[in-house]
Amino acid sequence: MTITQLKYVLAVAEHQNFTKAAQKTFVTQPTLSMQIQKLEEELDILIFDRSKKPIELTSVGKKIVSQARNIVNESERMKDVVDQEKGFIGGDFHLGIIPTIMPTLLPMFLKNFTKKYPKVHLKIEELTTDEIISKINEGHLDAAVAATPLEIPTIKERPLYYEPFVGYIPLSHRLANKKKIDGKDLDLDDILLLEDGHCFRDGVLNLCKASKLNPDDTFQLESGSFETLIKLSNEGLGMTLLPYLHTLDLSEKQEKNLRYFNEPSPAREVSIIYSASELKMQIINAMYDVIAGVVRGAIAFQDVKIISPVK
Repeated sequence: MTITQLKYVLAVAEHQNFTKAAQKTFVTQPTLSMQIQKLEEELDILIFDRSKKPIELTSVGKKIVSQARNIVNESERMKDVVDQEKGFIGGDFHLGIIPTIMPTLLPMFLKNFTKKYPKVHLKIEELTTDEIISKINEGHLDAAVAATPLEIPTIKERPLYYEPFVGYIPLSHRLANKKKIDGKDLDLDDILLLEDGHCFRDGVLNLCKASKLNPDDTFQLESGSFETLIKLSNEGLGMTLLPYLHTLDLSEKQEKNLRYFNEPSPAREVSIIYSASELKMQIINAMYDVIAGVVRGAIAFQDVKIISPVK
């Protein structure tokens, strides 16, 4: 049994196709098939049911894949141990960031990080929280930046900062005359929301739920971006809520429509999250230090109330 054979098994389990798995692992399909067959013969079991389309794991195959993932992770930890012993911070690192954080946070830390750690080869991907969770558990992401707490046993969370919600309220809105707002002021009938799949949307729904308003009302409009929500709000179609860092890029005219919450301000917890197996911790710790250091100067809020991103 070899680590390479186990990696081939994991690839086929993920893609449910021998040809695709071979392409992803950069070997020929006959080579991959032969190595998996040799492993099956050694164990005297069938890992895959090849009669199904797409290919499926057998009942024992599911257990083999779970164990194979642990073994492959532990084998990669050896390199981590050596790198940490040498003080080396470098190599490939795959980072996921959720869409409502990517546009504001990435420009703040990326240049600093790449300058400080030039030997780290970053691959950054914009992903939803559900996609991030799956990719971390499957070993395809080394870490991610997402709204927390998620409370998933296989994933560790390390809070980076707490980002308040801010109201964007046009002059024509019923709350325009308020200097500050409360959760109880919110009414989902006139709040413009991000479309389903964004955890910031779920945070807004949870905030309204905490204010004892009905979170199941039909919304007037939904969109995939804060920019669109702001434009719709400017057209008098309702108010919206923005994450604080997003408000830093608004024009002077748009800033006049901002309304902050009375303390404690509702806020989202933003964390760097990673597998409980703690691979590549030297890079994760370096990234944490850079991001936390940059954001600390931008967010001065202390008295906040964390709103869960979980539905």
